[in-house]
Amino acid sequence: MIAFGIMTINFDSEQSYINDIANLAEPCGMECFRFTPANVNPLTLQVKGKKFMSQTKSWVDKDFPIPDLIYDRCFYGDDDHSKQCIPIVSWLKNRPEITFLGYGLPNKLELYEVLKSTVLSAYLPLSQSVSDTSIVLNELTAKKRMILKPINGSQGNGIYYLKKNNKSFHVKTEKNKNIISRIFPNETKLNSWLQPLISKRPYLMQPYLELSNDDLQPFDIRILLQKGIDGKWGEMGRGIRVGSTGGILSNLSAGGFITNYDDWSSSFLPAKRDYINQELEYILSNLPPILENAFLPLFEIGIDIGIAKNGSIWILDINSKPGRKVLLHTQPDIKETLTLAPLLYGKHLSQMAQNERKSYYEKTLSH
Repeated sequence: MIAFGIMTINFDSEQSYINDIANLAEPCGMECFRFTPANVNPLTLQVKGKKFMSQTKSWVDKDFPIPDLIYDRCFYGDDDHSKQCIPIVSWLKNRPEITFLGYGLPNKLELYEVLKSTVLSAYLPLSQSVSDTSIVLNELTAKKRMILKPINGSQGNGIYYLKKNNKSFHVKTEKNKNIISRIFPNETKLNSWLQPLISKRPYLMQPYLELSNDDLQPFDIRILLQKGIDGKWGEMGRGIRVGSTGGILSNLSAGGFITNYDDWSSSFLPAKRDYINQELEYILSNLPPILENAFLPLFEIGIDIGIAKNGSIWILDINSKPGRKVLLHTQPDIKETLTLAPLLYGKHLSQMAQNERKSYYEKTLSH
């Protein structure tokens, strides 16, 4: 039996998804374990975690060797526990005897710096680091509107829309599914708010794009790509995420809702629908090889695509640990396919000859 380890920051994370995987592991010739990075002992190479017992469909506490195959589902925060886990995960990824299904992606700015010199550069919103409040103020004076995003952010947390009026400044964000709006009467007041924000965590700024529908609801297209049992990329599905009226986010965690891609695109004239589909196909066929050539091997990618009012198409975000909520809402019949995917791809990796797998993952050490 192949030892298949699922690694999360804590044992409360993604319980339903992980239980579904564990239930299908045995027919795939796998034993399923779950653990947190903090429970790995680098001296003994043992882990204090949980093993799935297929007979009772339950998890039991267990000490076991670090699994040869690891599915990384760690989502890091700014807390001390996350900071403790990050170097342990880096250490695991540098162990030649351990294979990760996917090795993750760097932060938004590093990703942008690589992609801007590729054939996908035209689809990227201009992104630059915010090292000083004067950069933001100068941009607002020139462009009037902009977006601030945490370089290491996820799920739409910490994203701000800024607009310069005659003398005042309007700042908008979304928190706990509410739109929070503030007016700063002058640059000094805005600066007093902005300075601690960018001091606390690194930010990047992007031009404001008109990415709302006719009802002033922000929306984007979420597409999930995964590798199959043959190791080749394929699209698992796509859906439309729609946010609150007047909001800036389409994220489901910010109170958005989901609609079917085909239903959405059927409202367009055939020429526009064909144009969007062709553009998406170009992005999806080029993105995985570009990423894997620049970084480490991946197993899955969630891609968020925005379509502006002027018809321009933008890559808004690329996530190496995507969720499945959009697809399960629009295509509930593919739940088992999505659940089996990590197991089947893991089996593909384990069946590769050891020297072939080592060659395949040799970039691990150089990175």
